[in-house]
Amino acid sequence: METIHNELRRPPQEIVDQFREVLAEYSPSCLVTDARRRVGAIGGFQTVRHEHKVAGPALTVNLSIDDLVDTMPVLATAQPGDIIVVAAHGSPLTAMWGGLMSTLSLKAGVAAGIIDGFVRDVDEIRDLNFPLWYRGTVPRPSPTAVHNRTEPVQVNVPIVVGGQVINPGDIIVADENGLAVVPPALAEDVLEGTRHQIGKERIVREKIQSGASVSDLLTEFGHL
Repeated sequence: METIHNELRRPPQEIVDQFREVLAEYSPSCLVTDARRRVGAIGGFQTVRHEHKVAGPALTVNLSIDDLVDTMPVLATAQPGDIIVVAAHGSPLTAMWGGLMSTLSLKAGVAAGIIDGFVRDVDEIRDLNFPLWYRGTVPRPSPTAVHNRTEPVQVNVPIVVGGQVINPGDIIVADENGLAVVPPALAEDVLEGTRHQIGKERIVREKIQSGASVSDLLTEFGHL
């Protein structure tokens, strides 16, 4: 299969930085998906550390389930702050990420890895403090050893993860709840809605601490 390797069109840095400001709040992925219903939400991932929260542009890798190859060469494309998102279709056939890939990603300034598949070396990755989201673990050899292949099949192409399309350059907001996927064209509207949601939740928490009842809150806000 011929490798397809496209250039990543990254969203404006100031927009990405504004999404990173949201990481200071509780459950940023929830805040972002609450802000606009068209924002994609993906769940079912494990994390190496529950406190990890990241935001950045998606550098996508699409793999055929019949030709699981090594993702390491994608690092030649990665820039600091990118989030590598690998569509491995949840396959447990081999580990698509491990300690070496995490170490190299840290050196390259990659913000995180999101693997829709299985990984290995989780204890090492945890000690590295590299943010990683994954479906499961398996102590199997890397794809290079199994398939004698070293290149990703498709880089920076639309992928599907958890039924959600992720385009290269989409802004990913990830925490222990899951992922929010924001198309750059919607980013400013989503940021506005997210800030509104943050303000609303702060007011609700204050009213709860002041003794407001569920009925009081529903009367004022309509829903919580």
